[in-house]
Amino acid sequence: MTEYDYKALLKSAKEQLPDKISEEERFKIPEVDLFVEGKTTVFKNFSDIAETIRRKPEDLLAYFQREMGTPGVLEGRRAVFKSRLIAKQVDARLKSYVTSFVMCSECKRPDTHITKEGRVDVLECEACGARRPIGVRKSTTTQRAVKAVVENTVYEVMIQDVGKKGDGIAKIEDYIIYIPGTAKGSVCKIKVTKVMGKMAFAVPHTE
Repeated sequence: MTEYDYKALLKSAKEQLPDKISEEERFKIPEVDLFVEGKTTVFKNFSDIAETIRRKPEDLLAYFQREMGTPGVLEGRRAVFKSRLIAKQVDARLKSYVTSFVMCSECKRPDTHITKEGRVDVLECEACGARRPIGVRKSTTTQRAVKAVVENTVYEVMIQDVGKKGDGIAKIEDYIIYIPGTAKGSVCKIKVTKVMGKMAFAVPHTE
């Protein structure tokens, strides 16, 4: 099949798709359901989400371990991570996964599956037939690492511990952040004032 034939077939398939997806057919991902238990985070509806996006729980778990920088295990239909996570951060990573590994970039539908061609993973759409390689993010992160913590930026964090001088300690990916005047276990907004390597200093932020 020539490139021209492929493009013609792809165009024909896209033209046959409905202009709008009905309310019943609209793709909806269940809301992330987490609770913190000691120094671990339990992702209660992990398997429900994996089933909704039609991906193996093991593959989704590997993605979260890599992105969140923390080990995790599957326990029945839930996942347990060995650190305290915040729902907003997990939700952001989940949306990124769906964009990169589930949604078709041509027809914007989730009806896809992943195949392997040599060493390359390929996302193939069952609705329109579009195919694209995956595994490499289409962003500047392929050229240079993007800092997870930036000075003069506001974040929402959970205070995981308290240092010797009484400052609260939080983590964002592999950054350790010190925030004075905060209590262990609290969730608060902070503004980062200084970043030194993988260490940062911040103050409580009030809007």
